[in-house]
Amino acid sequence: MSKEDDLREILNQTAKEISLLDHNPRTWLSWMVYLLGRLDRLSMDVNPNDQQLYKEMLTALQSAIRDRLTRGGW
Repeated sequence: MSKEDDLREILNQTAKEISLLDHNPRTWLSWMVYLLGRLDRLSMDVNPNDQQLYKEMLTALQSAIRDRLTRGGW
């Protein structure tokens, strides 16, 4: 199994655990914000110059969310 497959499995399990914690998707927002906050801090820990790349990723995420809301798919 590749690192990507391992990570995908971890994320699948994490998503399942969050949904079991509370079935109301509205409450999942705090966990999404928490994860993004941790990734933000980690991006600076690795290389402070990566902060710009992180902001670019957030912009791409915003676009993906907008597409999800308008087109219905990821």
